[in-house]
Amino acid sequence: MPTNIVGKPYSIIDIFKSLTPVEKTMIEDHKECFSYKNGDIVYKEGDKIRGIYQVIKGAFKIYKTGIEEKPYIITFIIPGEISGYRSILSNEPSCSTVEAIEDSEMCFIPSEIIFHLVKSNPDFALSIIQLTGKELDRANSLLTDLAQKKLNERTAEILLMLHNTFGVDEKGYTKCEISRKDLANIVGTASESLIRILSDFKSKKLIDIDNKRIRINDHKRLKLISESI
Repeated sequence: MPTNIVGKPYSIIDIFKSLTPVEKTMIEDHKECFSYKNGDIVYKEGDKIRGIYQVIKGAFKIYKTGIEEKPYIITFIIPGEISGYRSILSNEPSCSTVEAIEDSEMCFIPSEIIFHLVKSNPDFALSIIQLTGKELDRANSLLTDLAQKKLNERTAEILLMLHNTFGVDEKGYTKCEISRKDLANIVGTASESLIRILSDFKSKKLIDIDNKRIRINDHKRLKLISESI
């Protein structure tokens, strides 16, 4: 279960850059921050969202439920990114589930505050629109890849994406641990098929594997594979 955090500092991200000092104070006065353990659910598909959530620490996966309740990962969100805004702007239940994949923290900002900012600050409203457009582009790219790219190409692209999203430690391994099940899910294949591809990449010295973390040894060759070259 999430644990409330008192007095956490507010981290401004791009959509908040246009806010005035008064508007920033308004958010500070109304936001609530929580900590989550690996596997904790922030909100579920079908839930009524009453505000937006901003990641302060850690990482979360966002997924939809398909046939036989199988989850399909849409994306991951990391510190500075937000979720839930499309549901409150459209006044519809959430179309996805947000789950922590490591010990993490999130801040909740009530929808009343967001609506006030949208109405009173045109630059803030424009940032929300731009963010929506970027997410649609990302979703379209994912659908195109699933439909047109081969499994090894999709796997290479996802490994590069995870590397860029989470960053790496001093040894070059991704900072966030991703289970084989989750990795197979976002690639769009079975775990067994993914493991075969990873083993092939490792045998070619493209990557190294340390439990749930992966190090990319040859970015250039992996990118060429992801681009079907």
